Amino acid sequence: MEAGVSPTDALRAATVWPAEFLGVSDRSGSIAVGKRADLVLLDANPLSDIRHTQRIRAVVLAGRLLQRADLDTLLGAATDPQASAR
Repeated sequence: MEAGVSPTDALRAATVWPAEFLGVSDRSGSIAVGKRADLVLLDANPLSDIRHTQRIRAVVLAGRLLQRADLDTLLGAATDPQASAR
């Protein structure tokens, strides 16, 4: 965004374009029937303000829904090595 790209192009640079570059756009990089179900669900529209990409409500990873509390637990375990030993 600081380089002057639009929010739409910033989102494409993180999703569609890498999938195309890697040759996996037939199964990843955008939302469509038959594609891998990996999504980030946001609380606000990132097209109106790209900072809304920081407002993550949930993630769908390989079809599995991870709510905000689940993500916070995973993040805590990743940043505190002793958390997983408890």
